[in-house]
Amino acid sequence: MSDRHAVALAIAAMAGAWWSAAVPLIPAIALVAAALVVRKPWVLVVGVLLLSSSLGARAWAGLDPLEPAAFEGEAALVSDPVPVGEGMRVFVRAGGRRYEAWAYGRAARDLSDRLAGDRISVTGSIRPIQPLPDYQAARHVANRLNIDRVHHYRDGPFPFRMANWLRRTIARGAQTLDDDRLALFTGLSYGDDRHQSPVVSDDFRAAGLTHLLAVSGQNVAFVLILARPLIERFDYRGRWVLTLGAIGFFALVTRFEPSVLRASVMAAIAATATLLGREASSRRVLALAVALLVLVDPLLVHSVAFRLSVAASTGIILWAPRLAERLRGPRILADALAVTVSAQLAVAPLLIATFGGVPVASLPANLLAAPVAGPIMMWSLSAGLVAGLVGGPLAHAIHWPTDLGIGWIQAVAGWSASARLGELRTLHLIAVAIGAGGWWLARGRLLRAAAALGLTAALLVPAVALRIADPPFHTVLDSGVEVWRHDETVVVVLGPSRSTERLLEDLRRAGVGAVDLAVADRGTKSQRDQIRSLQERMHVGTVIAPPAHRIGGARTVRNGQQVLVGSLVVEVTSHDPRLAVVVTPLASQIVTGAV
Repeated sequence: MSDRHAVALAIAAMAGAWWSAAVPLIPAIALVAAALVVRKPWVLVVGVLLLSSSLGARAWAGLDPLEPAAFEGEAALVSDPVPVGEGMRVFVRAGGRRYEAWAYGRAARDLSDRLAGDRISVTGSIRPIQPLPDYQAARHVANRLNIDRVHHYRDGPFPFRMANWLRRTIARGAQTLDDDRLALFTGLSYGDDRHQSPVVSDDFRAAGLTHLLAVSGQNVAFVLILARPLIERFDYRGRWVLTLGAIGFFALVTRFEPSVLRASVMAAIAATATLLGREASSRRVLALAVALLVLVDPLLVHSVAFRLSVAASTGIILWAPRLAERLRGPRILADALAVTVSAQLAVAPLLIATFGGVPVASLPANLLAAPVAGPIMMWSLSAGLVAGLVGGPLAHAIHWPTDLGIGWIQAVAGWSASARLGELRTLHLIAVAIGAGGWWLARGRLLRAAAALGLTAALLVPAVALRIADPPFHTVLDSGVEVWRHDETVVVVLGPSRSTERLLEDLRRAGVGAVDLAVADRGTKSQRDQIRSLQERMHVGTVIAPPAHRIGGARTVRNGQQVLVGSLVVEVTSHDPRLAVVVTPLASQIVTGAV
């Protein structure tokens, strides 16, 4: 099979999974088998298309919603519990089905120390998730389990116990790091970013660095490098078995996330090709890995993480080597720039279609942060494991370079979030593509310099637009947050969303760099956390809230009061059950009894 046929196979598998028509399974399997026997690649492509479609239809049929009912029994954790607001969310498997489980109060505390693979005995209630979003379907989840009580728990099977021991040991050795850096350390090491603060999480999103906290092919390669001294002690078959074992165990440690699956299967295919003495290009390995994964789990095509991982890998394989040859300067810098640019260009259309834009800061941020992330990961799985075993002052000394490296990455992310470079949208991306194409095709030095100048100008357009744009007086953001702006004065009314990350992202994308008055309309604990994160991110002047609020430092206001802030007047029209305000420019108001 040629590379061209392998790529066609991957495309057919993904297209069939998207199609998910109820094609008869047995004829599809028969066609694939016949194509393999007679060695007809294009017949195999058609067979895989039909087989993938049939398997996709069956996978969707298995996502049947259940009627609301009580639940009592044992469930296995298939993910690590994630703190969300005042509760805990975790995906579990029980009775052959997967559920998105939520717990609050004592039940949430009982789940806080559990990890994937553990078994819990619970009582609660189940109900369907309607409508079912794609990201839930990709996890094979169609129902929600509300956990009222956790009766008891027990450890999972031996492989899970080993994986969880490794995660806990590595994390224990890094306890000398502060909370933010510890959360980044576990994310860089094995993809555990559950305990990131909202501000750090949004910084990484603004910098386009979230992929550093998702395990990828680089991490798998580092694991195999660390295991190499042991693997090379055996013959070819033994090396193959140990290689697959190391890959599988690391995938278990990192929870079989989509990017991990893609990287792991690629590594396994490459190892198998080596054992068989066959040449396998990176393009063919990626295509075969994608086809195999989609046939095993057709719903993976609905995972954004999987699509981004495949796109980034495709861009690096197709463009990075040739781009590196065209770039001048030190080879290590040219290679790093080629990989970053290739990956960013490949994922840009998906990011714009899914999230609305691509951070311009992602290019310099990745160049500055990515070279540091790799050594931290290798250090965590070697010296970091030793630190977890010995503890004490030695662990502190071992993680001194870790602290410096993570501090650098965190600083790069923070700078990127505060730089206000804007985001590339569809038209910006087209302009960037034209500039990049002109630079690539230009033969003379003058023409190439002109193309590079045009490309730079296209990248700077979003930042310039943010600074010269005249924002509307009143804006309602996607999360329900309301923003009033007039003569450099900014008033923000928090919305119904309890997600602090969503609040920070919405304000950042709207170009809000400071808030003169924040209105916590409900004064709840979740809004208190939102205000704290907002104060950590930017300057926040006065905070007002209704009576009986739970926000320290907030000023209590009631119906009829007016608050004068800069060039705006905020009048409270109701404070029960929530604050309702009317915001008008000062010039149009006669202010009485202003606070």
